[in-house]
Amino acid sequence: MSLLLKDRDYAADGNGGVAAARDGEALVNEALFRLTARRGSFPFLPELGSRMYQLRREKPSAWDALARQFAVEALDGLDGVAVAGAAVRRERDALWAAVELLWQGSRLSVTAQLEG
Repeated sequence: MSLLLKDRDYAADGNGGVAAARDGEALVNEALFRLTARRGSFPFLPELGSRMYQLRREKPSAWDALARQFAVEALDGLDGVAVAGAAVRRERDALWAAVELLWQGSRLSVTAQLEG
């Protein structure tokens, strides 16, 4: 069972517990985790996470292509998931990445604030 995340925290189920994620929600949660965790920060799982945090070092003109590449790396191993595209935008001092996924014939979107 996967727990539902909302605004970087667990979502309440309305009964004093934590809501469980279902189907596409679970996939989006897993993708969000993999995209926002720094690749290499888990000693026993060095391939877990993404290199999205490196985007700040690059030219803005390269952000979208690199974000797509980093998303493909991070989501490798999720069954039936393909990265359809990625777009990065700057809002004030924060970078946001929107990643479009294809899963079971559906398009899903994952948007995450990138740490830098």
